[in-house]
Amino acid sequence: MHFDFTAYIPPFEEPILVFTIILFIILFTPLLLDKVKVPQIIGFIIAGIVVGQHGFNLIEDDKVQLFGKVGLLYIMFISGLEIDMNDFKKNKYKSMVFGAYTFFIPMIMGVLPFYFIFNYSLTSSILIASMFASHTLLTYPIISKLGITKNMVVNLTIGGTMITVAAALLILAVIAGSVKGDITAIFWVQLSLSIILFSSIVLLGFPMLARWFFKKFNDNILQYIFVLALVFSGAFLAQIAGIDGIIGAFLAGLSLNRLIPRTSPLMNRIEFVGNALFIPFFLIGVGMLINYKVLFAGAQSLIIAFAMTFIATLSKYLAAYFTQLNYKLSKDEGLLIFGLSNSQAASTLAAVLIGYNIILGKTATGEEIRLLDANILNGTIIMILVTCTIASFATQKAAIRIAKTDLLKTPEHDISLTDNTLIGLAKESTIGCLMQLTMSSVDKKKNNELYGLHIITTEKESPEAINRAQKLVDSAHKFAASADFKFHPVIRYDLNISSGIINTVKEKNIRHFYIGLHDKSSLMDTFFGNLTRDLLTKNDSAIYIYKSIQPLNTIKKFVVVIPENAELEHGFIEWYQRITLIAVNTGNSMKIFANTATIDYLNKLRHKKSSIEFSQFDDFEDFLVIARDVIKDTMLIVGLARKTGISFQPSMDKIGNYLKKYFNETSFLLVYPHNFGKTNEINIYQESEIEHNKNYKNIKSNMNVKFE
Repeated sequence: MHFDFTAYIPPFEEPILVFTIILFIILFTPLLLDKVKVPQIIGFIIAGIVVGQHGFNLIEDDKVQLFGKVGLLYIMFISGLEIDMNDFKKNKYKSMVFGAYTFFIPMIMGVLPFYFIFNYSLTSSILIASMFASHTLLTYPIISKLGITKNMVVNLTIGGTMITVAAALLILAVIAGSVKGDITAIFWVQLSLSIILFSSIVLLGFPMLARWFFKKFNDNILQYIFVLALVFSGAFLAQIAGIDGIIGAFLAGLSLNRLIPRTSPLMNRIEFVGNALFIPFFLIGVGMLINYKVLFAGAQSLIIAFAMTFIATLSKYLAAYFTQLNYKLSKDEGLLIFGLSNSQAASTLAAVLIGYNIILGKTATGEEIRLLDANILNGTIIMILVTCTIASFATQKAAIRIAKTDLLKTPEHDISLTDNTLIGLAKESTIGCLMQLTMSSVDKKKNNELYGLHIITTEKESPEAINRAQKLVDSAHKFAASADFKFHPVIRYDLNISSGIINTVKEKNIRHFYIGLHDKSSLMDTFFGNLTRDLLTKNDSAIYIYKSIQPLNTIKKFVVVIPENAELEHGFIEWYQRITLIAVNTGNSMKIFANTATIDYLNKLRHKKSSIEFSQFDDFEDFLVIARDVIKDTMLIVGLARKTGISFQPSMDKIGNYLKKYFNETSFLLVYPHNFGKTNEINIYQESEIEHNKNYKNIKSNMNVKFE
């Protein structure tokens, strides 16, 4: 009996098989290309050519294009989400200048030759030039993986991209409307009002809705689905307003920028799903649209394809070069701008298809006259392939160099022998907020160890206590893993909690210890009881005591109080950098209350990515003057000191009463700097810092100036 195996082989239209083929492409493409130093983006596009209708025709276009469209929106959303808003605001004029360069240079270089040399109509020439002006952030995943998305030139390029894409899409809408005879005064009024309404909903309404949602729902899956819903709602609203959905996705990313911390599990999920599925699908979809056979379509097609590719590449290079000259950027930064802005894909393809489908009439022989003919369509396909290839290599080359340069520029005081962090896991209700705060204050690039500790005292040892301890550390471990942090759970048996913490700090070489406070706990009993006293007197690590009233990502502003002489404390720089990192990772500003000498010192350490405002504050006796700045959605951070510390003030003992009475509905963090200056466990920089602090103190004591 003959058995026909082919009857059990599903056709390539079968969704399961199609999805399987795509997954194998996504799996093996990076493995193969990493060995030959070719950007993964090129590999995905080539794979799309191979399996697409112009290759072996293994997969139909419509099976991939839905996910491909999602991938494009995802790229634009992530670029808006990861952009540094403080840097973006500081460099908005630079973005405008680059946006003007990258729009007008391609427009001029495109209109002139196609109108005067290739004899296209003025309308067709303008539409072709607008295709050169627009570009797609196709190579953004490269810089995202290399961790340089906060670089100034990246923000500058993204801002300029939005300007040129919006302008190019506006030209497309106007030309399409003029051909149909729809361009009237009413058209302009409707378009303006719809764009204003759309922008208001996304930029003002989305943040309010998201802040409410994040406060009410802590489930990570629900939060991710909610974010996706906002992204595609923004894209749909943009289409209703008469502009492309990529603008809506980008603005949705901007609106959620400050609400999704960089080190949160939610951000990790967003990046993971995008890089694993949606973005590769988009790149494969781009490849499936490329028809390499147009190279053999005739001499005229080749000439136009060459002209289009040359003009698009040269004009984008000139825009990047002039921007580099204007702002005295390095060659690598100029190359990165060029790499990010050279790739032509989504908006270019949309424009050429719309122009090709606009039929102006027929010739005497019955041949259709199109706004853009087949030569332009074929030339666009070649232009997309070449520009994407050039952009990928340029971006990868520049990004790697910039990443290495940034690493070499790491400040000396950012490097220590150990920066291990310990988190006290006492209650299920505080784990999530405490883990998020800790991870937002830790530089993941340093690969420092993160420990979670639960202590079972001898008098409370029981099977129930052991099970509860295991659940607590498992919960914390899961939270850390979801944000891609290395985490070491520790369950310890000891005589009491304080001795367990102190012994763990010594054994694990801990420099920073975080402990949470339940929002209904007694402030005085928890903060200034025996546990806190033991930790402050018998433990040298920095201590962070956190009370969370609302999720960290819903905070709008940080108010920081720093006591006089705090800069002379041995551990000041470390805790100051950590709270600054919290502000950077959450995208929020800080207002610091300190005296004149401390402010002068902080200006020298000011983090280039943080937005900091200073206000005069001299005496902890006047602590309540900061109350007017601690409004809704504000977090209070107070720098304190051990009684043996240089910056200790007796009025610090009243902080507990102040917080309980006047800031009971406010999230706050109390910080005691570490006290390792007594031991030999310090590095070269810290020794020099101690010497600096001594000199600084002597200079200050010898000056006949009163700091006010």
